[in-house]
Amino acid sequence: MPGRFVVFEGIDASGKSTQARRVAAAVGGLFTFEPGDTPLGAQLRTWLLDAATPMSPTTEALLMMADRSHHLDTVIRPTLASGQHVIADRFYGSTLAYQGYGRGLHIDALRAASDFSISGDEPDLIVLIDIDIATANERRARNHEDRFESADAAFHQRLREGYLSLAAGAPDRWCVIDGSGDMDTVAHAIDERLASLW
Repeated sequence: MPGRFVVFEGIDASGKSTQARRVAAAVGGLFTFEPGDTPLGAQLRTWLLDAATPMSPTTEALLMMADRSHHLDTVIRPTLASGQHVIADRFYGSTLAYQGYGRGLHIDALRAASDFSISGDEPDLIVLIDIDIATANERRARNHEDRFESADAAFHQRLREGYLSLAAGAPDRWCVIDGSGDMDTVAHAIDERLASLW
């Protein structure tokens, strides 16, 4: 049997990375992330996150999808085929939220390009950990050298609204978890939702 593929999404400081790592350890799955969890991806990540490197939203989106396509070929598909679960920190939802809702690229065009980049490899479930912008700002120290973290509050509000719109549009694929509580409360809600997958 192939492994299960679960993706965690959310704005910065939502706690998605912590929860994804925790779930991967609990189920004996592979924790992975994007962009950057391959040697090629690490080079792309350097360019993508460097706020000092000029880059159009279209270029940003295409580099993200190049990383994703390579990541699928070299990490995600082989791991799933071996029977091991894959728990990913970000996938195509991030591109639709960040470059679509955040940067203003046309969602339908972006979705078509994203579909091409993943060749039908959909996650079994996408877990959106939702927090408001005020909570996110309390939790993190903004890195002004990071292209995304250095963006203004309006950008991050568009991200949150975009994520919620994506989840509402595909309730069979996405689930929304309130990330405003403490780590144990959030973990319990996630584990309840994931229990039927394993």
